[in-house]
Amino acid sequence: MKILMISDVYFPRVNGVSTSIQTFRTELTARGHQVDLLAPEWPSGGDEDPGIHRIPSRQVPLDPEDRLMSRAVARARLRELESERYDVVHVQTPFLAHYLGVAFARQLGIPVVETYHTFFEEYLFHYVPFVPKAAMRALARSVSRSQAAQVDRLIVPSSAMREVLRRYGVTTAMEILPTGIPIATLSGGDGMRFRTQHGFTSQDRILLFVGRVAHEKNIGFLLEAFQRAARQCEPLRLVIAGEGPALPGLRALARKLAIDDRVCFVGYLGRDGPLQDCYRAADAFVFASRTETQGLVLLEAMALGVPVVALAAMGTKDILTGNAGALTPADTVEDFSEAMCRVGNDANLRRELSAAGRLAAENWRAEPLATRLLALYSEVCSR
Repeated sequence: MKILMISDVYFPRVNGVSTSIQTFRTELTARGHQVDLLAPEWPSGGDEDPGIHRIPSRQVPLDPEDRLMSRAVARARLRELESERYDVVHVQTPFLAHYLGVAFARQLGIPVVETYHTFFEEYLFHYVPFVPKAAMRALARSVSRSQAAQVDRLIVPSSAMREVLRRYGVTTAMEILPTGIPIATLSGGDGMRFRTQHGFTSQDRILLFVGRVAHEKNIGFLLEAFQRAARQCEPLRLVIAGEGPALPGLRALARKLAIDDRVCFVGYLGRDGPLQDCYRAADAFVFASRTETQGLVLLEAMALGVPVVALAAMGTKDILTGNAGALTPADTVEDFSEAMCRVGNDANLRRELSAAGRLAAENWRAEPLATRLLALYSEVCSR
């Protein structure tokens, strides 16, 4: 099968969309399928393969992390790709990529599917703060309904996201298909090396957050809960691994809460070793996003045997059902803080959660989920 994926984001831009594309593309390519990708160029470049078609881009206004592809160049590249005779187009993002992908598919008379990765209703107003929240939410819902009607099948990463789109009035057929994790790559790592590099001792109990340091990740809630927990559990330390627009404000909040000496911002860590070291150093993984459509980092932590403390909200509910490998406190600073203390103080609990999490992560392997994606492609192509 020949598949063309189109996205407004991809590595070196680090986020869940990039990870999802890479995971599925790797699995499908390994099975002999051709999976090409049209995505923006980034100033920092990156190693590429012949199947990745980079389009010149410019910075998105009000969003220094993202890039906007040149529409003219993208259209010209798509004209060149017509000779590939793709079977299906898979759109990954709802911006320029959506309109390019739908137009290309309709022109060639092939089906187009789209993955709805992000809960934009609870996202956009953070980045356009001068527009009322209600207006941004209404816009997100309207655009979602309109775009969904233009594709043959929608893919959503969780049951919660499907219900959100149904409330919007979306009637396009939807398939719940989360991104799997490549279990084989989640191994190794030297926790003590990370601790030594960053000044932690073997006695420190490290709570870890990994992800984009963005407003919608609710990291300020983690800092407030940690402040309370740190008063009761002296060895607790909090590590925040990632970069993003919320970082200056979070540093300031840590100082305001007088916990800056116990919070370590380590920035983005490469997946070729440093990130595994960081996970291995952690005694627990903490996560408080209320808008996550899946929560891949929870699965990464579980696969590496790191106990999880997380809010079971939106897409993370599917992962955290049954509390396997995780504590799921109520959405209050007090309850989350208590869970931080429990996991920090109880070595037996950490061992139990670690073992349960490893088993639970096996249910989210990338291979069977890629098989399901192929089946979906075949179904829409046969209609």
